[in-house]
Amino acid sequence: MPLGEDGNGWKKKTTDIKEHYDFKEVLGTGAFSEVVLAEEKRTQRLVAIKCIPKKALEGKENNIENEIAVLHRIKHANIVTLEDIFESTSHLYLVMQLVSGGELFDRIVEKGFYTERDASQLIHQILDAVKYLHDMGIVHRDLKPENLLYYSMDEESKIMISDFGLSKIEGSGSVMSTACGTPGYVAPEVLAQKPYSKAVDCWSIGVISYILLCGYPPFYDENDSKLFEQILKAEYEFDSPYWDDISDSAKDFICHLMEKEPLKRYTCEQALQHPWICGDTALDKNIHESVSAQIKKNFAKSKWKQAFNATAVVRHMRKLQLGTSLEGPSQITPTSPCHGHLLIPESCHSVPLKVSHYEEGRRGSNEGSADRDSLRSCTYCCRPASRV
Repeated sequence: MPLGEDGNGWKKKTTDIKEHYDFKEVLGTGAFSEVVLAEEKRTQRLVAIKCIPKKALEGKENNIENEIAVLHRIKHANIVTLEDIFESTSHLYLVMQLVSGGELFDRIVEKGFYTERDASQLIHQILDAVKYLHDMGIVHRDLKPENLLYYSMDEESKIMISDFGLSKIEGSGSVMSTACGTPGYVAPEVLAQKPYSKAVDCWSIGVISYILLCGYPPFYDENDSKLFEQILKAEYEFDSPYWDDISDSAKDFICHLMEKEPLKRYTCEQALQHPWICGDTALDKNIHESVSAQIKKNFAKSKWKQAFNATAVVRHMRKLQLGTSLEGPSQITPTSPCHGHLLIPESCHSVPLKVSHYEEGRRGSNEGSADRDSLRSCTYCCRPASRV
């Protein structure tokens, strides 16, 4: 059934999205996508708009409609909201809540003081949000630091989960088997091409927790096959001296999430009950110097085009705070897809996990295809480097 013929009440018809919004600047692009900062004319409120050309959805209309309908129902304090959906004869426009606080790694590096307790509070928010998704039957499938953004530039800002391009609505008792996600964060069962479910998100939260406490990934190798072998075997260490000052409770928490066997792995509900999250075992010792140094060493800003550039939002918000305006009425250039029709994201970057997104320069800047672009749409690329 063609999009727009089912009478869904959550979609608004429009002949021109620009009747409702002023486009300000392009925030980033993915393999086939563009995300635009826009201002709602009626309220002067800033939003992020994605646009999906219907031609890209041919044959997938029902799946897309179902997933967007579910995403439209998500209302959680730590999840970026799909606020509105407009439909024209050729496009779907997704109006997303704008988060302006920047990326997780940037904030940690900029801090002068950072502790286990800070990391615990971040993970608590993420667990609470992912539990909410799991209770709704939604598996995110691509949780990673790049998809964690701060709501505002306030020092006490909450963290937000963004980017549902890989999310999957899980049927009752169903399992999934599509190998998609970002290599360094995917669970062993995904790489093994075994059926999997919401437990994959809990593994990813374990990987994120590990990085938040030391600044480097638990799995790293310049050779993709060796990297995957490490993950498949769940081979990781709490290396000295980087973990010497980290509590045993934190390590225990990570081990329960980065458990090779999905059925033995902590659920979000179990993880929320761990003393490192709900108790007082997270230490208050300042680990900023070590963690920030490792983040800067092991995670390099990607020069590849991004599906969403949080830094561009921060820059724009700071301009507003300084009372300055954008140069001219729009930053959108005539060569931008947004100048005519917006071209926006593929609904699922379901690509085989064969190409590592590690260190973009390693294989040359012009090699690859849309599959590689989709893997590299993240803002940070993990760069396995010696920590000695």
